[in-house]
Parts: sequence; C-alpha cells; structure tokens
Amino acid sequence: MNDILNIAAYKFVGIDDGHELRERLLSQSRALGLMGTILLAPEGINLFLAGSADAVRKFVATLHADPRFADLETKESWSATQPFRRMLVKLKREIIRMDHPAIQPAAGRAPGVEAQTLKRWLDQGHDDAGKPVVLLDTRNAFEVDHGTFEGAIDWRIEKFTEFPQAMLDHRDELLGKTVVSFCTGGIRCEKAAILMHEAGLPDVLQLEGGILKYFEEVGGAHYRGECFVFDGRRTLDANLAASGHAASARAAEDPDIAVKR
Repeated sequence: MNDILNIAAYKFVGIDDGHELRERLLSQSRALGLMGTILLAPEGINLFLAGSADAVRKFVATLHADPRFADLETKESWSATQPFRRMLVKLKREIIRMDHPAIQPAAGRAPGVEAQTLKRWLDQGHDDAGKPVVLLDTRNAFEVDHGTFEGAIDWRIEKFTEFPQAMLDHRDELLGKTVVSFCTGGIRCEKAAILMHEAGLPDVLQLEGGILKYFEEVGGAHYRGECFVFDGRRTLDANLAASGHAASARAAEDPDIAVKR
C-alpha cells in the first residue's frame, strides 16, 4: 500500500530568524517521525518531507500557523516506502542556488500560468492572444533526460548557476514568443522567469507548481517520459507513481541545493 505521504513545497519570503526557526522545525519534524530536507535562507523556505499522512499534515499545520507560511502550498504524492533516510534542516544563502543576487522573488513574483491553461494552449498550438508558446526546461540536463514536455527547450545546463549565462546566450531566440519556464516543483522556474523579465523578455510565465502540479491536475498530456526527483523514488510518472522504492538522501545531493553533511 502507498501509505507514505510525500510533500514538496517552497515559498519566497523574508526569514530573519533562521537559527531559531531551524531548531524549532527540526524538533517538530523529528517528533513526528518525518524524514527529508528543509532549507531555510533569508529569501525563504524549501522543503521535501515524507511520513505518515497524519504526521505530515500536522507538520504543515504548524507551518501554516506562522503568518509567513500561512499560504504555503504543497505538492503531494504517495509511496509504498519512506524515500528518505534522514531528517535535515539546513541554513543556506539561497533556497535554490542561482548566484544572482539581484533576483529577489520575495519582492514580487513573476506571472504564472496554471496547468489547465497551459494544456489548453498546447492543445490549440498557441496562447490566447495567438502567439506561439515555447516551453523552457530550467532543470539540469540529466533530469531532462528522464522526461520533459514535447518540444521543450533544453540548454543542457549541469547546474542552475549556469542558467543566467545560458539565458543571455539564447535570449534573442525567445523574442516574440510566450515563454513558459518550468521545473520539477516551481522554484527554479520562478527564479528563471524573474531573471528573463529582468533581461528584457516581457512575455515570460512560470508554470505554477511545476511538473508535479501539472501531473496532479492534468496528467501527462504533452509530456514524454517521467519526472526525476531527488529521493528514493527516483522518478515519478504522470500518475505520480514512483519507479524506485529505496530510501535515499538524494534531496540533500541536489547540485542546486548542495546540502553538506
């Protein structure tokens, strides 16, 4: 039975009490028997957690009680086994590393497009204004190799810190099109969309909730393959079913997260 609830969530919001918050979240997550990774930085929170449904939802409720995280949205999926083998709460400079300090998502989000709307655009071959839609995969090359949207642009980056230069190298190719940036859960494509707006590309949207939310809401339409995740499930198909079932610390090994043990 798939009785382990897995959640992924992030929010860009100012955090100035990182050390205190780390101790509180570590104590709460361990008391509930959860495993996974929580990253805290001045720019926000990023988490991947798994455990019993009751324990996970109790933890999310404690987060929602903090006004900063009251509207934190989670992406849910289920697995037969615990995909993590430890519980980590880490303080970082960024919750997803880009090394581009001018990007401050907490100061204002890039416009987004919901999964149902994106599917409709892909079905009809253009957006509602008749403009061509291009999908830009902001993930690392090895993740893309497990699966991506049909015809998506892939700049073959090895880590997210390479995205700003890749964007500058290819910027002119995106002019005149509606660009939808996407990633696993939404965090990288949000930073990427803000960067592209900063670079003078006006028609850039982020896919709200990333691939995982797209799978949850509309299934695998226009997507080929599976979605790589940094835990023991390895990849998820369009039904959010896992291909792997081994405990892993892979969330802590994401090159864009770079949690040191």
